[in-house]
Order: sequence, then C-alpha cells, then structure tokens
Amino acid sequence: MLKTFENRSAFDVVNIAAGLGLAITPWILGYAALTTAAWNAWLVGAAIAVVACIALFAFSEWQQWVNTALGVWSVAAPWVLSFSTNSSATISHVVVGLIVAAAAGYSLWNGSDKPFSTA
Repeated sequence: MLKTFENRSAFDVVNIAAGLGLAITPWILGYAALTTAAWNAWLVGAAIAVVACIALFAFSEWQQWVNTALGVWSVAAPWVLSFSTNSSATISHVVVGLIVAAAAGYSLWNGSDKPFSTA
C-alpha cells in the first residue's frame, strides 16, 4: 500500500510542476500578448496544479479524471481556440497536456489497491 501511495504522490508532483510550468510559459516563451493562448495557459495550468495539490492530501479518483480531462483539453486547445499558428504556445500546451494526461491516466490505471506486480 505504501508503494502505491508513493507512486500516486510522484505523479501528483509531476502534475503540479507541469501545471505551474504551463502557467508561466506565456511569459517565458513570449506569447503573453496572444490573449487566448495566454489565458488558457494561465487558467488550465493553475487548475492542473490545484487539482494535483488536492490529490496529494486527499487522493480520490475524481482528481485524476479532472487532470486527465485538463491534459486532453490542453492538447486540443491550440486548434479549438485557434492559436495553433503560434508554435511556442502550441508546443507548450501539447507537451504539458500529454504529460498531465499520461501521469493522471497512469495514476488512474494503478488507482485500485491491486498489487503492482503478480510476481
């Protein structure tokens, strides 16, 4: 059980870092003036980080489902919100989205109390 908790915590820490990273990319990568992309990065990045922080202290599957959905949204957002022509914004959203969706999805996959290996 302790190993499961440690793995979940590690994925939550990854998602906190990824969410905060997405939130600061408009300034670091220079697309803060691109209003739609910047606001999406700020809001989605903050939401990912907050949900992952909550999951650190009180794990429940809903947090992982929310972060999976936010990760998928982050990947789709450049095309849905029409800022895919800005490569910095697109790449940051897609990379962070894939990381968050993968970490949250893996945490969901291993979320039950079954053992990690059968050996």
